[in-house]
Amino acid sequence: MPDRTAPLPAYNYLVDLSGPRSPQKLLGGFSDVSGLETDIHISEYRDGNDAEPHVRKIPGSHKVGDVTLKRGVVDSSDLWAWIRATRTTGVAAQRDVVITLLDEAGKPAQQWKLRRVVPMKYTGPTLAGKGGGDVAMEELVLSAEGYEIAPAS
Repeated sequence: MPDRTAPLPAYNYLVDLSGPRSPQKLLGGFSDVSGLETDIHISEYRDGNDAEPHVRKIPGSHKVGDVTLKRGVVDSSDLWAWIRATRTTGVAAQRDVVITLLDEAGKPAQQWKLRRVVPMKYTGPTLAGKGGGDVAMEELVLSAEGYEIAPAS
């Protein structure tokens, strides 16, 4: 991948929730992944006797954004078991989650590795009897303590 000059497409990716199912038994594909971000707090400081009248910018602590996953409802029992475990066992329910972006040939190109993740919000589908043929969608918001971006191995 180091020789690639064209941007990767955003539609071909995998989400590994490190759950109880094996990779051969898919939990269901997520149609949207958003919130892959990290922020570094910058502190501004200026010595009172500094000859130059400017502030120094010092990087400090960082935080990881909440990641939102959306998908059509297929089977929510595994997600709900993880939510229940988070409610009852707290940090013992943490998992690592890996989101892998694939190239056009379906080969892994880049990964976002979320560390010590717990579900923080689940939103079920909006159900309406109007018969429009809309897909029942559910949303899961994940809270991660750590975050890495790496080339896929």
